[in-house]
Amino acid sequence: MDMNISHETNIKEHQTNQDSSNIGQPHESLYLVLSYLPLFELLTMAQVCTSFNDTLNNDILPWLNIVVDEKGRKSRLSDEILMNIASRAMGRLKTLVLVNCVKITDDGLQNVIANNRGINKLHVPQCLSLTAEGIIRAVTTLNQHTVVLKTLKINGIFNITKEHLQTLHSLLKSDDRSSIDVEICPKCDEVRMVYDCPLETCERKRTKGSCRGCTFCVLRCEECRKCVGFDDEESEAACEDTLCEECWIQLPKCSYCNKPYCNRHAYRQCVLPGSSGFVCEACCSKID
Repeated sequence: MDMNISHETNIKEHQTNQDSSNIGQPHESLYLVLSYLPLFELLTMAQVCTSFNDTLNNDILPWLNIVVDEKGRKSRLSDEILMNIASRAMGRLKTLVLVNCVKITDDGLQNVIANNRGINKLHVPQCLSLTAEGIIRAVTTLNQHTVVLKTLKINGIFNITKEHLQTLHSLLKSDDRSSIDVEICPKCDEVRMVYDCPLETCERKRTKGSCRGCTFCVLRCEECRKCVGFDDEESEAACEDTLCEECWIQLPKCSYCNKPYCNRHAYRQCVLPGSSGFVCEACCSKID
């Protein structure tokens, strides 16, 4: 009898010691989300506790897909920081998505590409310090590897010509023209993002045979890409983008001027203390 009681006591003490050793430790399920976090959130998690820091330092899985979107933020990502972060993938980086990362240069991109030739997704839209020549150099480097670059996004890179685009398509060795996000506009013959009106009842399609073109040639709603100005009225937005009447009605409005932001510029909303709505930047500056 005494032996049974002693045995049960030892088991309970062992369980208690195990429980106490796990106090303050993250739940195991939290480790599963690390590889899905954006870059800066991932770096923040490394500072939460020693367990997360050790995991992120010893596991390359969270670093195989680097995604940084600095739209609406102060630019923080430099060539040196990007190289240090990419090195954690140990040459096995698969995805490199940099949006509005204006400090990244051709040399910085090339250094990452040269050390990670298995990248199959390269998105660098609005990275204004990159050039067409730098993009071609990076794609040429990737083209020397057996892994095929599947998608390339370069919208917003200045001075991309038809010759540059033709070179990139030949390097990708793909018949799928949608593998690159820009193309030659059939109206102005410039390299830009080109859209077609999603409406089957588009008046421009009926009368002119086509509604395909870049946003410089065909005014379009920022939200639904429907053409505006031919058979629809343009509605003013707080971000000065074009909105059709239907999308304008559905979007939340500034509490003062009653103008909405498109979803692309929703980060500009200013929230006032004690208010359930928002104020646009223009009205917020007047209030201040």
